[in-house]
Amino acid sequence: MEIFLILFFVILFIIIATVKFKVHPVFSLVIAALITGGLLGKESGIIVGAITEGFGKTLSAIGLIIAFGTVIGAFLERTGGTKVIADSVLKWIGLKRSPLAMNITGFVISIPVFCDSGFIILSSLNKALSKKTGLPVLLFAVSLATGLYTAHVFIPPTPGPLAAAAVLEADLGLVFLFGMLVAIPVSLVGYLWARFAGKSIAHHIEEDDFDELPGKETPPPKTPGYKVTTISAFLPLVIPITFIALKSIVNYPTHPFGEGTIYSILNFVGDPTISLLIGALLAFNIGRKASLDERSKWVITALKDAGSIILITGAGGAFGNVLRQADIAGLINLDAQMVQGGILVAFGIAAILKTAQGSSTVSIITTAAIMAPLLVSLGLDSAMGKTLTVLAIGAGAMTVSHINDSYFWVVTQFSKMNVKTALRSFTTATFLQGITALIIILIIQAISG
Repeated sequence: MEIFLILFFVILFIIIATVKFKVHPVFSLVIAALITGGLLGKESGIIVGAITEGFGKTLSAIGLIIAFGTVIGAFLERTGGTKVIADSVLKWIGLKRSPLAMNITGFVISIPVFCDSGFIILSSLNKALSKKTGLPVLLFAVSLATGLYTAHVFIPPTPGPLAAAAVLEADLGLVFLFGMLVAIPVSLVGYLWARFAGKSIAHHIEEDDFDELPGKETPPPKTPGYKVTTISAFLPLVIPITFIALKSIVNYPTHPFGEGTIYSILNFVGDPTISLLIGALLAFNIGRKASLDERSKWVITALKDAGSIILITGAGGAFGNVLRQADIAGLINLDAQMVQGGILVAFGIAAILKTAQGSSTVSIITTAAIMAPLLVSLGLDSAMGKTLTVLAIGAGAMTVSHINDSYFWVVTQFSKMNVKTALRSFTTATFLQGITALIIILIIQAISG
């Protein structure tokens, strides 16, 4: 019972520190690790050693991957590659199904680009489509927002699921493959709710321009057109994802591609670090017409953005390693048959953290750190168990987005929705998406045995 009280206290500390006192997650997670080690009676030297070891081990697995992924997103943003992707999806799906096209566009773009940035970039397209089709802006806004949000919590190389996979030592290829299996229907649930909300929920559009609204987010600076082709826009996304997935396939116990040259090549290029490096090089090609100074600035800005996520991920790894060193799983003495219960625990902790402090990424990383030492006790230490745990954490981390989430305010302000309408439309959508994801994960778990 004592260990549960310690965990409750530590989670409460993280929530209060980040929400009330605005402590950066890097500090709150490291302090939480120190508190946990102290309350569990560990010597100071062991606690510090566990923190530094966990931090370093996590960063060695994830640092370069996040950095390269952020660079890909930056080049797609700055060159207009995201708009090219959006236009392509709209062309394939058709104007009549343009809300679905926006949902799919958001899903694709959020794989390398943060959902906040993706919504800012594409919000003007929402308004244009609304005028062209006569459908309410709310329908397009919620469709886009939920598509962006889905990939943000489920699909690597988005930082959250990428970090959780690193902390839990899950196979990134399996996380991607099963993440897609979960994320596609979850994204469609967001689209279906958007259609319902667009017809049934009264929404409010401000009369004045967005520039006059207080507390607005500043969109990325506009850049000259670089004539990005559809193929060049998609390649930095498709190639790394394909290689990562192929690596998982070639390493399947039956070795479908044999164990010769093809296996060696795919095993090398499918390593997430190499795959994302290739993606970054392909992204450089998109911006080849920009000046060297411009491209250098894009890279520097992207790496600055990546730095914060990398540090938070490392702090989460440090926290998790302290829990491992304390043998928290043995202290809790959970039944190894509680596999479904373990999935629900992962979902529940992530949902509580997300709802309380607002950041999906912080929720994912913190929950992964808590769950890592419990995997064996919960019977989730297999490759599939770790994969489903990552996805359950992602499902919890999207349940729900509301007024303490920066993304909530990006969606409301750039769509000019009032708070009441946003809570009824977008926030409700995130709740339905999270519950749908949990149900799908439990079904996959039951089928996989």
